[in-house]
Amino acid sequence: MAKTKNRQVNGPQFIRFFKPIIQILREMGGSSTSAEVTNVAIERLNIQEDEQAVVNQKSGRYRVYNQVHWARLYLVNGGLIDSSRRGVWTLTDKGNSIDVDHDLDPIAFFQEVHKQFSVKGTKIPEVEVTNDRGSLVTEPDDTIPDDTNYLLAVLQSLSPSGFERLCQRLLREHGFENVVVTGRSGDGGIDGVGVLQINKFVSFTVLFQCKRYKGTVTAGQVRDFRGSMEGRADKGIIITTGVFTVDARKEARRDGARPIELVDGDTLVGLFETLELGVVPQTTYTVDEKFFDEFRN
Repeated sequence: MAKTKNRQVNGPQFIRFFKPIIQILREMGGSSTSAEVTNVAIERLNIQEDEQAVVNQKSGRYRVYNQVHWARLYLVNGGLIDSSRRGVWTLTDKGNSIDVDHDLDPIAFFQEVHKQFSVKGTKIPEVEVTNDRGSLVTEPDDTIPDDTNYLLAVLQSLSPSGFERLCQRLLREHGFENVVVTGRSGDGGIDGVGVLQINKFVSFTVLFQCKRYKGTVTAGQVRDFRGSMEGRADKGIIITTGVFTVDARKEARRDGARPIELVDGDTLVGLFETLELGVVPQTTYTVDEKFFDEFRN
């Protein structure tokens, strides 16, 4: 896919993702997972690893990834994306038919949706819009609140050895056998080993690495882990409470190299939720304001 130059925009930084998100969803048939859209958008805007590693000081969330989700929030409220299914972003009829190049002005769209928030009384952080010089402005050091952030914070608060044991438990819950935490220093970052029995005839020895921190995992760290695996296992898994840079994900699937499975913080939270491991399910309801529109007059 062709990359576009990461040009300066007049307004909050997250509006730079409006057009790429719509275009990417169209190319993927109208829907895709949150992770896939995010990674392709970052690559398309040529956002480098150093910018991907920047963390909001107050929220502890990665600024670029948070910007993508702010962009999604505005696209949903602007009627271009349907938020009906968690983790999957789907274009609405309006989003599928809009002329992105001519009818989607990022600044105008942002301002229109921002006014809608005010009319609905929705509490959102104030976002400053820049002057005509077009200098970049970072939106407030806030993130869209949800329980995912809290669970990640809990995981990041564990001791290193505790997180390794928790990953051991998680792998066992997902069918791995003979899972052993090694945690030896000088072992090339290998934290444990397990066996995944595919069927009666086929099994894989899997080495895993646990990274319990808020930082990004880079392509260099993936290469180092692969080097430590050489001659010792069939597969490798890196589990982190942080995120993998786009280059790290490419390195994990590089042609001619042993593939490595990557589990980032959001995926990790999803695994705990699927197993209901360490979390208690609750039923919540969100008001569908569109349903009440015909009764307002």
